[in-house]
Amino acid sequence: MNNYKFINHKDCEFFPCHKTNKPEEFNCMFCYCPLYMLGEKCGGNFKYTPHGIKDCSNCNLPHIKEVGYDHIQKKMLEVIEIVQQEYLSKKEQEEKK
Repeated sequence: MNNYKFINHKDCEFFPCHKTNKPEEFNCMFCYCPLYMLGEKCGGNFKYTPHGIKDCSNCNLPHIKEVGYDHIQKKMLEVIEIVQQEYLSKKEQEEKK
């Protein structure tokens, strides 16, 4: 059992927010993808608009029942590393002052 990895919120007024042939397997846990900040490294099916905005409307990766949760968790290690590096860099700059 891994029930904590899957939420299907079929009563949501936006459900499903992406096209799917299997709405009963649509995972709503990551309604807003926490990997947006990874840009091209997120691993999903996205494109950039002419204004440089990341358009994830064709990406179902976070919503795939069997793989979405595990993919997000693995990639969150990269998010943590980016934030940690930013913090350490800022701290180093402050110490040089």
